[in-house]
Amino acid sequence: MTALAVAAAALFGLLAGRYVREFARRYGPHKGGPAPGDGGGAGPLEQGAEDPGPGALGTLRAVARTVPVPAWPPTVEAATAAVCGAVAWRLAGESGWLLAAWLYLAVAGMALAVVDWRTHRLPDAVTLPSYPVLLGMLAPSGALPPALAGMLALGAIYAVLWLVRPDALGLGDVKLAGLIGLVTGALGPQPWITAAAGGHLLGAAYAIGLLATRRGTLRSEFPFGPFMLAAALAALLLPYP
Repeated sequence: MTALAVAAAALFGLLAGRYVREFARRYGPHKGGPAPGDGGGAGPLEQGAEDPGPGALGTLRAVARTVPVPAWPPTVEAATAAVCGAVAWRLAGESGWLLAAWLYLAVAGMALAVVDWRTHRLPDAVTLPSYPVLLGMLAPSGALPPALAGMLALGAIYAVLWLVRPDALGLGDVKLAGLIGLVTGALGPQPWITAAAGGHLLGAAYAIGLLATRRGTLRSEFPFGPFMLAAALAALLLPYP
């Protein structure tokens, strides 16, 4: 049963990964103008794309364009599939609602990580709607009280860090921290602590690597969201006594 759940989750991630890739591509590298997530994202049609046309035929064309098609290299698709499979493996036997919440975060988190890596932005279009979605999924799981505590605690910590050093941390990171605190808080205090500390440790390791290879300086900026999300995944997968 576990193998079937892992395979189904991986297939779900593979299909969802195509949409993640398209979502990230539409944001593109930020080069001035409205920041992604602040109402200035790409429109429903890419520049130069053919209008599907009116009527039933146009509707069919528009629907056909949303069907995942192979892309090479399928890096995002493969990564999303791997993460979803790992989530299903780790949460086998747990509440189905808890699994659903983590699978949702796996897909939404992959979209956030890719966009943040390319643009240094964490779009509100993903982070803000994720709060009611995750709260709705966690409510029937019985883990809502610790999840809420984790959300408030980690969100407050990042909010203080943002107020102290707004040049080192973005407001999008604060919003993402609340989501990570929500899902890791549902697992217990140890995963929450791992996620809270792990993002900073991974980010520091990356910064040291940039300095050691002379690819950056002490003033270099890099996206922090991917490291926060990687720490959240590690918090889920690591064994605890």
